[in-house]
Amino acid sequence: MAKVPAAAVAAGGLIGGYGVARWTKKRQLGGVVLAAAGATAAQQWRRQAGGKAAGALTVAYVAAFAGSHPLAKKVGAWPSVFGVAGAVALVSWAVADRRA
Repeated sequence: MAKVPAAAVAAGGLIGGYGVARWTKKRQLGGVVLAAAGATAAQQWRRQAGGKAAGALTVAYVAAFAGSHPLAKKVGAWPSVFGVAGAVALVSWAVADRRA
């Protein structure tokens, strides 16, 4: 089975978490998707780049989630989510995935 890059897992968690919350109208369910993907990505980051990098990338993931809210007021919800997901994916690839 092919390994899914941590960048894709993290971006998918941000996009999928928002999508699930929006389409089900259950924010908690979206939070479960967001948290599960974040935990999975964090495990991969730790294996690929070490504990310090995994900690920094986890902070970036949470900051992207939090930052998407005020950004959405300026550019719209979906553009905000796609923007922060892309940023997290790029940083994840640069720090962890390209080493693998």
